[in-house]
Amino acid sequence: MPMTPRRWAPLAGLGLLTLSVAAAAADGKLRLFNWSDYMDPAIIEDFEEESGLEVVQNYYNSNAELFSKLTAGGDAQYDLIVPSDYFVPRLIDAGLVRPLAAEGEALEGHDNILDEFRAPSYDPEGAYTVPYLWGATGIVYNTETWPDPAPSWGLLYDPEVNGDYPFALLKGDAQFTFGTACAFQGAGFDCVGQEPWVAAARQVIETRGRDNFVGFVDATAAIEQVANGVIHAGIAYNGDLAGKRAEDPETYGKLGFFIPEEGSQRWVDVLAIPARAPNPEAAQAFIEYLLRPEVAARLANYNFYTTPNEAALSLVNDALREPPVMPDAAARERLHFTPSVSGEQLELLQELWNEARSR
Repeated sequence: MPMTPRRWAPLAGLGLLTLSVAAAAADGKLRLFNWSDYMDPAIIEDFEEESGLEVVQNYYNSNAELFSKLTAGGDAQYDLIVPSDYFVPRLIDAGLVRPLAAEGEALEGHDNILDEFRAPSYDPEGAYTVPYLWGATGIVYNTETWPDPAPSWGLLYDPEVNGDYPFALLKGDAQFTFGTACAFQGAGFDCVGQEPWVAAARQVIETRGRDNFVGFVDATAAIEQVANGVIHAGIAYNGDLAGKRAEDPETYGKLGFFIPEEGSQRWVDVLAIPARAPNPEAAQAFIEYLLRPEVAARLANYNFYTTPNEAALSLVNDALREPPVMPDAAARERLHFTPSVSGEQLELLQELWNEARSR
C-alpha cells in the first residue's frame, strides 16, 4: 500500500451535502466505476458520512473494458467514471458522457484546477471532465544490470544496447506502444497516421522476434518482474514505482526509472459522468468533494501520483514533489499527451496492432 496519508482536521462543511444530495439520489447510492485500488477508502467513508450516500464501487482494468461496458448499457448503470485523457473524445463522440454542469454553471472548486488542465486538447471546453490525477510513463530497470543507462527507448528496442537481458513491453495499449516505437525511430511519441504507425508496427514485430523479449505485461507486473529478476527492463508508471519504493525500499530500491529522451506519455485520468447516469447530482457532489484541496491532497498521497489541483500542491507529501512522481523540468518537456484518434484512423491503428501482435 502507498504511504499512510497524513490525518486531516474535520472538514468545515461536514453535513452540508446531506439533505440536497441524498434527496436527489433516488436510492441513496453513488455508483463509481473506477480503476482497481485507485481511491482512498477513507475518502469514501468521509464522503458517505457527510453526504448520507452509499458509494458503490466497481472496477475495470483498461479503457477498452470501460468503453465496452458503457456501450453495453453501463452509461445508465454508473454515476461516475474515471477514463484516461485520450479516451475522452471517443466517449463524447459516442454520446456516452454528459456535461458536468448546466450551461453557464460551474462546479464548486473548479477554480482550484491548474490552468494547463482547464481546457485540454481532449476536452477543449472543459465541459465533460475534471482531472483526477496525472503521471508519466517511462522505463523501469534493474540498476545492478545498468548502473547508468542512457535514458532512451533503445534499452527496449535496440539489440545493441540490450541484446541479452530479458525485457517486456506494455500490455494492451496499441497507441502507447506505437508511440514508443515512433519516438525511438525519431517520429515523435505523439505520432499519428499510416506511415509512422506502419513503421512502428514493424518495430514491434522485429522486437517480438528477439530472444530476450518475454512478452507484453502490464505496468504493475513489470515492476514486480524487474524486482524479482524475471525481466531487467519494462514499462511502468512513475507513481506505481514510487509507492512500491516507499512500501518496501529493500526490495524496490534497486529499481531505476527514467523518462526516455525521445519522449513519452504524460497521462491524465479524469472524472466524467455517463450520459444516462442514475444520480448525476450525486456525481457532481462527489466531484466537488474531490476538488477540495485537502481531499485532493489525500487522494494524491494515497496513490503516489501528482494532483492537478493547484490549491492542493502545498499539502501533498514531500515524496510527491520530486522524481519520479514529479518529473524535473527537463523531463516534463519530453512528455506528451497521447493524441485522440477515431474513425478510420482508429480502425487502422487496431488493424496494425493486431498484425504486430500476431506475426
